[in-house]
Amino acid sequence: MKILSVVIPCYNSQDYMRHCIESLLPGGDEVELLIVNDGSVDDTAQIADDYVKKYPTIVKAIHQSNGGHGEAVNAGLRNATGLFFKVVDSDDWVDLAAYNQVLEVLRSFVEQDQPLDMLISNFVYEKEGARVKKVMKYDDVLPVNTPFGWEDMGYFGKGQYLMMHSLIYRSQLLRDCGLELPKHTFYVDNLFVYRPLVHVEHLYYLNVDFYRYYIGREDQSVNERVMIGRIDQQIKVNKLMIDQVRLEELKHPKQKRYMLHHLEIVTVISGILLIRSGTPENLVKKKELLRYVKERNTELYHHLKYGLMGNLINLPGRFGRSISVGAYKIAQKIVGFN
Repeated sequence: MKILSVVIPCYNSQDYMRHCIESLLPGGDEVELLIVNDGSVDDTAQIADDYVKKYPTIVKAIHQSNGGHGEAVNAGLRNATGLFFKVVDSDDWVDLAAYNQVLEVLRSFVEQDQPLDMLISNFVYEKEGARVKKVMKYDDVLPVNTPFGWEDMGYFGKGQYLMMHSLIYRSQLLRDCGLELPKHTFYVDNLFVYRPLVHVEHLYYLNVDFYRYYIGREDQSVNERVMIGRIDQQIKVNKLMIDQVRLEELKHPKQKRYMLHHLEIVTVISGILLIRSGTPENLVKKKELLRYVKERNTELYHHLKYGLMGNLINLPGRFGRSISVGAYKIAQKIVGFN
């Protein structure tokens, strides 16, 4: 029985995918690695097939025409046989000691037949050229090393939220909630995290620095210049998050509070990037996004209109926009993203 399925979406990843795969192989036969070659035109396919030949009980290769990151995750989920499901991007890797602890926790839940919907761990921003590596951790808001529910959560900080790198979901939960990420769309990791949260009841936080999130390539989707160039896709995902989850239907007050907080952060990021671009066209798109929010989620709109974070995208005039961008730059330095 496979405890964990790890999907590795790969598109022209020949230069770095080996490091990712090698970091995951120590999981042995309890783990299956699903390397999804998403229409690559370099040696990605051959490298994937070589690993299948060398580790036939651990590695599977899935070859498909290019569908984007979301379709690679979809393909991984369709083929996954593990009880739990993790996405590791091909330019990232995992820490070995933390990996062993993650598997030990998952194994204990399986052996004791305890319910677990989501395992949370820390991730590290492996930013190119940075002396100090920023760790995204949650020990100030989540109970550590014990099962818990939404009612046991503390208050997340203004820029603190759960990201794909932090999470391992129960595979069947992802299937039951009908998760299907859109093709040819960037930033779908927000949907991967957000939509299944409605169905999560049983959580566990392991305070280890498991996932190593590499930032530094010029062509990376999280590069700010690239994000502004793809702002329509960021807005598309933002709107899908608003449309696919009905916050008013949630029964746990703290679950609703967190999910509203998460959605607010994503929407503020969209707004800041639209401001940051400096084009009249994108300033119109920012107003349109706020109108969209107002029509579909009045509570979120209230937070964006009157909350501390929301005010960052509502400060009037050129001077107000410069303050918004300045606050964003400070956040970049503190958190270490982009």
